[in-house]
Amino acid sequence: MVASRGYTLLELLVAFAIVGLVLASVPMVVATARPGPAARVAAEELAAALRLARSEAIGRYAPATLLLDVERRVYRDADGVEHALAEDLDFSFVTARSELTGDKAGQIRFFPDGSATGGRVTVTDGGQAYIVNVDWLTGIVDVER
Repeated sequence: MVASRGYTLLELLVAFAIVGLVLASVPMVVATARPGPAARVAAEELAAALRLARSEAIGRYAPATLLLDVERRVYRDADGVEHALAEDLDFSFVTARSELTGDKAGQIRFFPDGSATGGRVTVTDGGQAYIVNVDWLTGIVDVER
């Protein structure tokens, strides 16, 4: 009878590689199983575009707008670049009546002093909703769940 003297280095490396692959795949499975991450990312990107519009209004000392089109599922930032939302996301917005450009389109305008027309954009993914708020007095943009 031969006594076992342990494992070889190669056996240990293979075992650790398998365990590492299993542990690395767990977060991806969990993230895709629950709704919301895509909505959160879209809301944060939209908030960044709104903050950019505010910065450009202040920096250029001229009004800057972000256009929202619910029907086409796009928004156009202050630089004129269109961004499309993912097909599985829904969004809606509230803005000043004077900023509506159609039944399902409108804009949020920022002024050189940093203030804005104000508004709220809601991005939803299944049961998860994220709200991007634009304060009319200060023009500050924040995201809440």
